[in-house]
Amino acid sequence: MKISDVLRHKGGEVVTVKPDDTVSTLLAKLAEHRIGACVVSADGTHVDGIVSERDVVRHLHSAGPAILEGSVATIMTSDVTTGTAHDDVADMAGTMTELRVRHVPILDPDGRLSAIVSIGDIVKHRLSELQSERDQLRDYITH
Repeated sequence: MKISDVLRHKGGEVVTVKPDDTVSTLLAKLAEHRIGACVVSADGTHVDGIVSERDVVRHLHSAGPAILEGSVATIMTSDVTTGTAHDDVADMAGTMTELRVRHVPILDPDGRLSAIVSIGDIVKHRLSELQSERDQLRDYITH
């Protein structure tokens, strides 16, 4: 199975923030879209970084509430693990687990942002796959 299979069900919507947006703006977007991370992109097509709820919590703890009016660029992760629609789902799950990342931006062949997958998306896809296999085996046995 490929990441494209996950995206076929999930879709390709990606919520982004600009590097100079405030952390408060980021939090509003996370809450509005009920998501755990945003891709940081100055132009909406290239990945400049990624920022998650965990980044906010860590920096809030170390720097205090002033971080909320600071820029997203000050708390984002710049070294972003990315993938493509052609990547194998199991390989992606392994990479995410090994690197301890929960969100991976997906790039098109030209290197532009096209989607994002979370570890939750991958687990949901795998559970659906297992359910389908179980149903097929049950049908095979009973017929």
